[in-house]
Amino acid sequence: MLHFLRLPAAAAVALAAVATAPKPTEKLTTDQVISRLSGAIENLKSLRCNVRAQERIAGSYQQARTTMKMSFKPYKVYLRNQKGIEVLWVTGQNNGDAWVYPNSFPYVTLSLDPKGSIMRKSQHHSVLDAGYGTIAEMLHGSEQRLDHSFEKNFRYTGDTILAGRAAYVLRTDYPQFRYVTYKTTKAESVTAISDKFGCGEYRILERNDLAAGAIVPAGRTLQVPNAYGRRVVLCVDQKMFLPLVVQVHDDKGLFEKFEFSDVVPNQPIPAQEFTKDFKGYKF
Repeated sequence: MLHFLRLPAAAAVALAAVATAPKPTEKLTTDQVISRLSGAIENLKSLRCNVRAQERIAGSYQQARTTMKMSFKPYKVYLRNQKGIEVLWVTGQNNGDAWVYPNSFPYVTLSLDPKGSIMRKSQHHSVLDAGYGTIAEMLHGSEQRLDHSFEKNFRYTGDTILAGRAAYVLRTDYPQFRYVTYKTTKAESVTAISDKFGCGEYRILERNDLAAGAIVPAGRTLQVPNAYGRRVVLCVDQKMFLPLVVQVHDDKGLFEKFEFSDVVPNQPIPAQEFTKDFKGYKF
């Protein structure tokens, strides 16, 4: 369906530039970079950006480019990828479903569950996770997570330049990343299980042959990642304190990369742009 976060292999260039990038005007500690990054994400009222992304799906990599705009509190999101697929989701509307224009036969707008198997096919994240929500969870872990050693490993390691913008580089290395056995004692959603382990839903679904939105019955044994990745690199814009690049590796190598460009935070977006009849939309 819609791949709203995909990045081609630019991370090596970004990391190689760390050694030659100029020093930031303000020298910050790891805690200060993480605090300002977290605050910038939490205080977003609206966001426009373009996203290039790459995700490992069933052993191969899929790429996409997506234009997105979002408004928060209440949450509204519009996405359009390079294939012309459009998605609109607005809190409290369409019975909780997203409007989806597939830009293919029979060229009609569909109403689909954003957490269901059709919209989650061949992508790591739900449209409800668009933007920087997953990154915030990586930095802090959910309230359900008991072991926060993964999050505590993040370190400010240097600076780089991305598309002419200075960025701080945060990195975490977690060599103890592995799949662990988890047996449910009651019926649980995959979302609830992923919150406990801070690993995201996709690899639980893939490893255990589960469908998106599945409820796992009591007594079932699953293989679950014990963290989000073995290595994560974040490049954070030094002025906006919002992510420009996130790159995640796990036990199989590259898991996902995302690159954000033309980022415009907190400029009001007219309410009409989150309606089906907005000029230029095909819903």
